[in-house]
Amino acid sequence: MTKLIAEIGWNHMGNMVLAKDMITAAKESGADFAKFQTFDIKRLKSGPWDTDGRREIYEKAQLSLDNHFDLKNYCDEVGIGFMSSVFSIGDADLLKQVVTDYVKIPSMESRNRELIHYCLKHFKHLIISTGTSTYDEIRSIVVNIPKDRYTLLHCVSSYPCKFDVVNLPRINNLKDLSDSVGFSDHTQGIETSVLSLGYDIKWIEKHFTTNNDLPGRDNEFAVLPKELKRLSEYIKISEEVMNYKGCDYQKCETDSREIYGGRWNG
Repeated sequence: MTKLIAEIGWNHMGNMVLAKDMITAAKESGADFAKFQTFDIKRLKSGPWDTDGRREIYEKAQLSLDNHFDLKNYCDEVGIGFMSSVFSIGDADLLKQVVTDYVKIPSMESRNRELIHYCLKHFKHLIISTGTSTYDEIRSIVVNIPKDRYTLLHCVSSYPCKFDVVNLPRINNLKDLSDSVGFSDHTQGIETSVLSLGYDIKWIEKHFTTNNDLPGRDNEFAVLPKELKRLSEYIKISEEVMNYKGCDYQKCETDSREIYGGRWNG
């Protein structure tokens, strides 16, 4: 079945009570993983975030090693997987002390060979978003990586992403590069994620919050629990309706075939 990642990211703004509430809501909404972001504000270079308020948000939302353990233990308690994105080797070095199964490589670092090679040494499976990268760039990154070690997520790194640039058919291109392909959805609502299920994907990542009025751009366009719940239900339905039953009629049609066929004279 398609795995559903609730991308909490830094929507918690450093409030561990709120972060745990979001984990609980993600679990109750049917998510398989609650995902966060691992970064150190000391490593953040200068950029537009220095003047638009984002640096202050990052400072509040930064998770310490103890925070990581606290959230991981809480995920274990409620029965949902813990996952995080890393942006540098320093971030990966911290995260490997907490988990070593999955690690997320965000789109902007999908060409960061040093980071990817480091993560391959310390994590069992890499989930790599492919936004901002060309097909050839992604191919050159994964060409020598065993296919059971990574997943490629189709992504368009625009926030929020408009429907006319989503480009879902690109998923088929990524299937030439990976046995495990998914979709990181930055559109508003769940409609695009539902449509992506028709491409037989293994993962869906969706930005998630419990309140769209919380500070930060991500909270504004993230889906709420009721929407994530609907998406998880669609995933279950997709699993059933896409199950191939052959090209002949099925047993449930026997009466219609044997009793109702030819019942009208003339």
